Amino acid sequence: MAAAPTVADPSAFHFIAGLGTGILSASLLQPADLLKTRVQQARSTSLLLTFRDITRGPNSLRQLWRGTLPSVIRTGFGSALYFSTLNALRQHVFRSNLLSSTGVVSVPATQARSSSPSSSSSSLPQLSNLANLTTGAIARASAGLIMMPITVIKVRYESNLYSYKSLLGAGSAIFKHEGMKGFFSGFGATAIRDAPYAGLYVVFYEQSKRRLSHLQSATSSLGEMKTRSSVPINFVSGVLAAGFATAITNPFDAVKTRLQLMPGKYANMVQASRQMVREEGVRSLFDGLGLRMGRKAVSSALAWTVYEELVRRAEGRWTEADASL
Repeated sequence: MAAAPTVADPSAFHFIAGLGTGILSASLLQPADLLKTRVQQARSTSLLLTFRDITRGPNSLRQLWRGTLPSVIRTGFGSALYFSTLNALRQHVFRSNLLSSTGVVSVPATQARSSSPSSSSSSLPQLSNLANLTTGAIARASAGLIMMPITVIKVRYESNLYSYKSLLGAGSAIFKHEGMKGFFSGFGATAIRDAPYAGLYVVFYEQSKRRLSHLQSATSSLGEMKTRSSVPINFVSGVLAAGFATAITNPFDAVKTRLQLMPGKYANMVQASRQMVREEGVRSLFDGLGLRMGRKAVSSALAWTVYEELVRRAEGRWTEADASL
């Protein structure tokens, strides 16, 4: 009889859990992503006008979910790569005696996993703010590089500047007119947006969970907190963390969208940002902020809450299986 998987080797599970949460959030929130892309593509477009244009056209409901397939592929596999990479990095940092001695790890490496501390709702290793920032940024940048071609196709699908009929047709058209470079349009702005966003998100998320857990532990027993309060604490923390991180990184998102939609007009990130500010004002760097903040708040909170709950339940079963061996 095969041995049950152990907590020490959960890579496949983290990949699958990330894949599932990414597909779920992408499918549910695609209309918000599409509206954000349309708002950011032109200075004269407002959210209300964009929504009216879409809903007044034929197949309005279907149009709101235009680009769902590339979005699901990108977000699903992107989340899978991100969560599995982030877990591997966090586990490595957590178990490093050198980093523990320098204060990068916020709890002793000899302590049980982070589900054990009485004042935390987390199912993941607890690290310092610097370690959370660094591991989050590296994991997101790595996943973003791998998923960049499908990201470009996704953005152009959502825009009304292109009329791609299929993923294969989109890929062929991009390669024909722009070469391989076209599949990585806006990667600089994307990396500068995603790496700080992911790093800041993990920092804000872990800090918020810690503070909310402390408040909860003052009025609840440990068992009650872990079984009844971890999900709402994680979800609220995800919403707050996404809001802060999104507001800080939105200018890079606006520039990234322009570079991917209009590579002929904008040569690089610096030139694009200067031209946008010169022609449209600083406000153009915050186009779509409300939509992005709302979408990110819900998608990140949903993804992280489901992911942590899956990890918590799975590791509980693995621990029981290991103990019975």
